[in-house]
Amino acid sequence: MNQLCIRMEGVSKRYPHFSLDGINLELPEGRVLGFIGANGAGKSTTIRILMGLVRQDSGSVRVLGHDMPAEQTAARRHIGFVSEDMRLYGAATLAWHMQFVASMFPRWNQPYADSLLRRFDLKPQQKIKGLSHGQRVKAALLLALARQPRLLILDEPTTGLDPVARREVLDELMSVLLDEGRTIFFSSHNTLEVEQISDHIAFIDRGRLIALEEKEDLLDRWRRVRLLVPPSAALPQLPGVVQVAGSERLPVLTTSQFDPAVVSLCQDRGLTVQAVDPMTLEEIFVANVQSRRELQPA
Repeated sequence: MNQLCIRMEGVSKRYPHFSLDGINLELPEGRVLGFIGANGAGKSTTIRILMGLVRQDSGSVRVLGHDMPAEQTAARRHIGFVSEDMRLYGAATLAWHMQFVASMFPRWNQPYADSLLRRFDLKPQQKIKGLSHGQRVKAALLLALARQPRLLILDEPTTGLDPVARREVLDELMSVLLDEGRTIFFSSHNTLEVEQISDHIAFIDRGRLIALEEKEDLLDRWRRVRLLVPPSAALPQLPGVVQVAGSERLPVLTTSQFDPAVVSLCQDRGLTVQAVDPMTLEEIFVANVQSRRELQPA
C-alpha cells in the first residue's frame, strides 16, 4: 500500500463568517486528488493549511511525513504550488526566475525546463510584466514542475485561461502523470478538468468535506433512473435515492447507491424502467450538494 502524502485529521479553522469544520482527508503518494467545491466552499483555506501558511484551530496535518505548520520549511522543499493568481516579480525575466528557483532547489531539471519553454512557447528573456495571464500561469507551472516536487498543489490553475492555453496546461499535467506518477492535489470548481486527470475525488461544501473516494467508484455508484409508473402502481422505496424529479407518473430518481437489482425490483412492482443513465462528475457534485443543503439548510 502506498504511503500517505497527505493526512488531515479533524482539521477545523474558524473565521468570523466562515468555518472549515472537521476535515478528514488522506491522499496516498502517486495519486491525483480532484478537490471540488464552489467558490467560498473552503478550497483555498484547506490549501493554505496544507502549505503551512495558516495554522488550524484544531486537528492534525501531516504532509510528506512532516507535521504542519511546525515543519513547513522542510515540507515545502518538496511541494510545488501553482495558482491562477501567482505573484511573480514583474520586472524580472522568466530566465531570472528559473535561475533563482534552480539555486534554491537542487532537484531542478534544466533539460525538462527547456522542454517546457518550447511546449508552452515561452521566451526566457521575456519580463513577467509583459506576459499575458495565460503565459504567467504557464510560467508558474514551469517553475513548479522543473523543481520535480514530490507533491504538486494546484489552486484553480486554469481559471481565466483561453481554451488553447487551458488545453496546453492540462496536457502537460497529463504527461507528468503518465511519465512520473507524481502526487497532485488539484483544487478546482471545473469538474470536467478534474474528471480528466484525477483518480480520487473530494467534494467540499460550506467548509465540510462531503465526499472522498476513488473516482471510478463514485461514477459507478451514481445513476439517474427514469421510470414509468402506471396509475395502479406505487413508487417503491429504493436505496440511496437523494433526489426525485419529473412527475408522479414519469419520475426521475437520482441515486448514490445504484444496484442493477433495482431494475428487477421496479419491474416486479409493475413499473417500466425507461433508462438508467450514468452521471457526469458535475451532475454528481450538484446533486450531492443540493440534497445535503435540503437536509441542512444554512
